[in-house]
Amino acid sequence: MIKKILFSQPHPTTEHNPYTRLEEQFGVECDFYQFIHVEGLSAREFRQQRINPLDYTAVILNSKLGAEHYFRLCEEMRLTVPDTMHYYCNSDQVGLYLQKFINYRKRKVFFPESGNNFADLLPAMHRRPNEKYLMVLSDIHTDEHINMFAMNGVEVTPAIMYRTVTTPWPEDKPFDYDIVGLFTPAGVTSLCENFPHWKQGKTLIAAFGEGTIRALDDAGFRVDIEAGPGKEFASLPMAIADYLEKNEN
Repeated sequence: MIKKILFSQPHPTTEHNPYTRLEEQFGVECDFYQFIHVEGLSAREFRQQRINPLDYTAVILNSKLGAEHYFRLCEEMRLTVPDTMHYYCNSDQVGLYLQKFINYRKRKVFFPESGNNFADLLPAMHRRPNEKYLMVLSDIHTDEHINMFAMNGVEVTPAIMYRTVTTPWPEDKPFDYDIVGLFTPAGVTSLCENFPHWKQGKTLIAAFGEGTIRALDDAGFRVDIEAGPGKEFASLPMAIADYLEKNEN
């Protein structure tokens, strides 16, 4: 009998959400705990990459978090970001977020008209052949976009400015769940680091995305419920609801 479900993410901020519907429909208890969190690199750590942000005329940003850590590090290193700096963002949300840090002018902030496809920025980049690009990244990333830029004649320098780390599990909090829902490979790493001797046994693991599924398989865990792009269900609550409908009645 499924009674307690853990989701490795923060508690929803709205009252009406798919997790509440799970509780109401199936009489289960949904718990939430953020398995990972982000820490910014210190100025000393960043300097080990031998990158000077002011050597570049443009910054590529793929998240609001990246923007926060770019300006934080520049401030810690006492670097004044010039007004001539250009910003290439993967979405309008990230582009508009820059108003928090700069005197916003559209002619120096670029983002796709729709979606979050970096390839849509290539025309603007090709109009500025002398631009020097710095791309703000986490320690956990792929080179997909850097390779895409390179294939289209745009040279990009990757700069690690923040990292994803494990959030310690509270010592006084039991880990006694019937289903554990994981959303990222980093969450799998956190599970292994927090509970190095944990045996899955009858506990069900629900995984979102192929990367998470592969990480669980590599760690020796059994994946019982799957969701994500290309799967039957787009979200873990939907996939878990389907499982409960088929197996708990």
